[in-house]
Amino acid sequence: MAADTTTADKLNTGIIKEWRSIVTLIVFVLTNINVLFPFHIPIYIPRQLSDGFLDVSAAARILPSRANTPSDGARKPFVVLNFPMNFVTAPLIADLFLLAISAIGREEVRGGTLGTDHISPLDIMIFFITLAYIAISIDASGLIRWLAYKVLLWGGGSGHKLFFYLYMFFAMLGSFIGNDPIILSGTPFLAYMTRVSSNISHPRAWIFTQFAIANIVSAILVSSNPTNLVLAGAFQVRFIDYTVNMIVPVVITVIVLFPCLLYVIFRKEHLIPRSITLHELPESVRAETPKNPCIPYARGAAEEEEELHADDEKGKLIELAEIMHPFLDKPSAIFGSLVIAVTLIVVLVLNAVKPTGGELPVFWVTLPAAVVMFCWDLGRGWLGRSLSRKIAHDGRRELEEAHAEHAGVAVTSSSFGLDRSETRSRNDPRIQSAGSHAGEDTAIRESPQSDSTAETTIGGQLGDDSAQREKGPDVQGASAPAGKSTLQSLVLDGWAWSRETFPTASFVLAHLPLALVPFAFTMFVLVQALVTKGWVPVFAYGWDHWVNRTGTIGAIGGMGFVSVVLCNFAGTNIGTTILICRVLQAWELIHEQNGTSISNRTFWATVYSMALGVNYGAFSTAFSASLAGLLWRDILERKHIRIRARDFARFNIPIIAISMVVGCAVLIGEVYLMRDTEPYVP
Repeated sequence: MAADTTTADKLNTGIIKEWRSIVTLIVFVLTNINVLFPFHIPIYIPRQLSDGFLDVSAAARILPSRANTPSDGARKPFVVLNFPMNFVTAPLIADLFLLAISAIGREEVRGGTLGTDHISPLDIMIFFITLAYIAISIDASGLIRWLAYKVLLWGGGSGHKLFFYLYMFFAMLGSFIGNDPIILSGTPFLAYMTRVSSNISHPRAWIFTQFAIANIVSAILVSSNPTNLVLAGAFQVRFIDYTVNMIVPVVITVIVLFPCLLYVIFRKEHLIPRSITLHELPESVRAETPKNPCIPYARGAAEEEEELHADDEKGKLIELAEIMHPFLDKPSAIFGSLVIAVTLIVVLVLNAVKPTGGELPVFWVTLPAAVVMFCWDLGRGWLGRSLSRKIAHDGRRELEEAHAEHAGVAVTSSSFGLDRSETRSRNDPRIQSAGSHAGEDTAIRESPQSDSTAETTIGGQLGDDSAQREKGPDVQGASAPAGKSTLQSLVLDGWAWSRETFPTASFVLAHLPLALVPFAFTMFVLVQALVTKGWVPVFAYGWDHWVNRTGTIGAIGGMGFVSVVLCNFAGTNIGTTILICRVLQAWELIHEQNGTSISNRTFWATVYSMALGVNYGAFSTAFSASLAGLLWRDILERKHIRIRARDFARFNIPIIAISMVVGCAVLIGEVYLMRDTEPYVP
């Protein structure tokens, strides 16, 4: 009876009439709208209060003292702090609000962090972040850029052949390392390649194809996407079983989508020309030794020259050098490839074995592997510290000389000493990633943004303030008075030192999708609130009625459609996966309570159509359909390629329509061949 009572409590829909349940649903909807449309809230702080805080911080030597401030008559009475309401802050504020009104409590917080019903958010996040470290470290070695360069050479002057080669390259590589590394390195590569081509008028065909294929193939392995981890945990799917069921629909989608992209969606000659003409790279540039782009200021004045000569041959030559003369750390590339291969194999084997008494948490494998990779990166950095520091120093000097030349100021060599106390004011206070994304494509210009000295933005965007990376060392960091250090200056000096001494490790740490961690946990808590407040059972009853009327084919089509749509309106594809998994778990309980059963065919058709939808849904109508979409947009903006929201939807809708129709059609055939109509048993 205890089990029956528990099931009845979980499926209690009468509670939705209570005011706390209604508020919970409203907060959930508003939070997801906020994730879709982020904004800033201006907070007005009295000038005296702000100055007092800064003075106390300066006295405690946390921040530098205020200097060169205008007279009181010329200063505004308030300081404006722009508080961001985005995918990081909005769910957290929503959870805190629900806690304050007692709509949620210990049960929801525990279920959303430590886990419940076979979904363990903590295990999932540790697994994903540790595996992401290895994948991004491989990217930092230059392997992806170097391989893309080789593919470019294989393509020769044929535009259609190059499009096919790059398409297959991104598909095969993304199948193993996931979509984020492909987006991190592949997007800048394509921006440069299309820029230096004389007969490609717009990069949309190349960048939209790359973004779509990176997310399509991320559906093959559980480890490639956190959405797959949530799904596998919720229904206790072995990783190898997941891949066996997903690989055929994904591969057929990849095969069918290519001719549709080439001959239908992007058929115009100026998008994918039959022959591509690239500018020739001079032999003098080829003779130079490429520098590790993870080292700060490794490009020296090249970034400035790229901006100044954006529309002439010199600018194109600089961009061409970025793709035709790539840096490759061969030992790190080989070691990283071995580490990720061994890690994935061990994870698959251990997961397939399923030890009696419970599965071994998969992060027990990925965490040691990430530590090994981190130690390798530290060791490589320490052994090569003399060279990396020299490159950073020379690059900084070259860039400052270029600034001084443009300003008409003479610069002496003594101003470029290696003493941190002398160069602190020249260190960029932001966590930059002057790595594989250095430089900008100037084909489409960004409009300059004005900043007021009386305004401050709190927080960043995607993990490491990616929208403001790579602006160069001309941004002045706050310096302490002569002879005095502050906590801020020590942190800036420490980060500058680590970037020069351990460039790869610093680059990877700066690019880890750490913003995913608070977002995922807070979304787990919000969805758990919907469970305990009766809304998830309501959705589950609705889904049960749909399946009863439409059968297995309706389950595949309906779930595919719903999952894609919700990716755009339910807190990205991660939030969608969390919500739908809870709904399907409640759907199981409904049949358990009624003494009926779901057939194996219908249940697994529903689960795997959801897997297709939440992976493919990343390239649908909104950037915020996935965190990868936000990252992709930010990288393109740094290359001065602006993709408007309506254009993102306009070009992706035919791609997602073809992909989902093909994937779901193949899945229908697969489940009818491989699944029987016997009752599903968890």
